[in-house]
Amino acid sequence: MAKDLLDDRFGRFRELPLELARLGHEVQGVCLSYRQRQEGAFLDKCGDVGASVSWHSLNLGRLAAPGLARYYGKIRRLATGFNPDVIWVCSDSFQVVFGVWLSTLLRTKCIADLYDHFEAFTATRLLGIFPLFKRAVKSAAGVTCFSQRLADRVTQNYLRQGPTTVIENGVRTDLFHPRDRIECRRSLGLPQNMKIIGTAGALYRNRDVDTLFHGFELLRSQDQKIHLAIAGPREHSVRIPQGANVHDLGILSWDQVPLFLNALDVAVSCYLDSELGYYSFPQKAYEIMACRTPLAAAAVGTMKDLLAQHPECSFEPKNPESLARAVRSQLTQPTKLELTIPTWADSAKKLERFFLQVLREEAIR
Repeated sequence: MAKDLLDDRFGRFRELPLELARLGHEVQGVCLSYRQRQEGAFLDKCGDVGASVSWHSLNLGRLAAPGLARYYGKIRRLATGFNPDVIWVCSDSFQVVFGVWLSTLLRTKCIADLYDHFEAFTATRLLGIFPLFKRAVKSAAGVTCFSQRLADRVTQNYLRQGPTTVIENGVRTDLFHPRDRIECRRSLGLPQNMKIIGTAGALYRNRDVDTLFHGFELLRSQDQKIHLAIAGPREHSVRIPQGANVHDLGILSWDQVPLFLNALDVAVSCYLDSELGYYSFPQKAYEIMACRTPLAAAAVGTMKDLLAQHPECSFEPKNPESLARAVRSQLTQPTKLELTIPTWADSAKKLERFFLQVLREEAIR
């Protein structure tokens, strides 16, 4: 939902370092922004136990070379006093290449985090960085992946033999939990007595959002009490259905997203059956399930594996009729999935164990 690690205190790269600090580790982070943002030092505190993470933010600027030099200089100065046991490098293919190179200069261990299928990103191809990225992933002291499918690809296609593990995204259970549907609808200005389906997230064509819109048109042609609610950034070319039973809430703040999900009768998760989709991780679906909201999801990637025993909850991508059938089934006889959903604390404990494993194995060499 177009969130920023520091501005919004949001996401994998915010939650996992903070949970590691809760476990008693000293954690510092450095961010390189490709857009103009406030620079400086920021302290992200965890109020309940006094844990915190020190973040340092720099902008790349219009000229890449000077920006990268400042970035390197900042990390070098921090590392001199901090002396990290591990550099956990995240964000994109460039950061992985840079982090592995930097770890050799600092004589420490680099663990690369692949929170998405970077190989399929346009920037990886346009910059000609893929061969360097592949080499960096292969040579990193450790690799963390957000899905088993991606971990398998890294092991097989990159010929990686070193420690590799899956660290799933977690869910903030203080935010994503069941709430009163009527109260949530009242807070968001949604109708009280209608059947509302919807989605919150990127409303992009490469996320197959057109299938949701066409599927909704089929549903409302049969039942005018079915309404559509949407929220999130969108492309100008996306044609959102119009009418009194369509509710466009724009871009929600992070604390409104749980209200939105709890306000729905059925939450819809769309994705194309593409290379990105195959390796995708169902973060939004986990948040939906944590709210105990019935789900209709595209049978793509990890989501296809999760819903293998619940075909009534899935639909074929790029098939509005299939989506409409799944939504209708969930409206008529809702399935509330009983799946184990990791919290960020769960994932951080697994990440801690992996860090220690890598350090032990490196010490033996």
